[in-house]
Amino acid sequence: MTHPDSNRSHPCTKIIKNGIFTENPIFVQVLGMCPVLAITTSTLNGISMGAATTAVLTFSNIFISILRKAVPTAVRIPIFVVIIAGFVTIVEFLLRAYVPGVYSALGIYIPLIVVNCIILGRAENFASKHNPLRAAADGVGMGLGFAMALIIVGAFREILGSGTFLSGTPFMLTLPPGIPRTILIVLPPGGFLTLGFVMAIRKHILDKKKTVKVAENNEFTHCLSKCSSCK
Repeated sequence: MTHPDSNRSHPCTKIIKNGIFTENPIFVQVLGMCPVLAITTSTLNGISMGAATTAVLTFSNIFISILRKAVPTAVRIPIFVVIIAGFVTIVEFLLRAYVPGVYSALGIYIPLIVVNCIILGRAENFASKHNPLRAAADGVGMGLGFAMALIIVGAFREILGSGTFLSGTPFMLTLPPGIPRTILIVLPPGGFLTLGFVMAIRKHILDKKKTVKVAENNEFTHCLSKCSSCK
């Protein structure tokens, strides 16, 4: 016989899914807007910033969780910022040494990861209150959710604005000339327009799923109430 808990997801899996979908930091919580609007002029920039932020978020969460009982409450925020800044510096040095092209493309937005409200918010609200394993899962989930949003917005802006996909990589695709595009999409106003458009699509899909689910539940309830007449 199957154990009743065998189909339940592992707590860490739920935490990761929560960060990616349920409480996505961009599409749901609308946090960390500066890099989303500024550097998503290409898909590659979105991937790079998403990976850097995920790494900082995950390792800072783990480190803060390990030290959570040793950090005095009165100075926890400055200590959290110092820990986050340390990991941002490591990421910055690694990018500068091994992928200078990515480092140049992201520019000032790499050190600005330190003040990203998503990272400090997760440190304060989650990592400082949970064990390292859960803190790591939260960092991975929120980081991947952030990265997913950057990649989606970056892909939209690059395709519609430049007519390319993954520009600057061996996998670059160039769209046929007949497909309409506008330079406005890769300019600052285009960031707001694209983000709003993507969020509207997401909401439409979720609302449609909820409507279908409610209809199915109502149909099931109606069937149960009329069970005797179906015989």
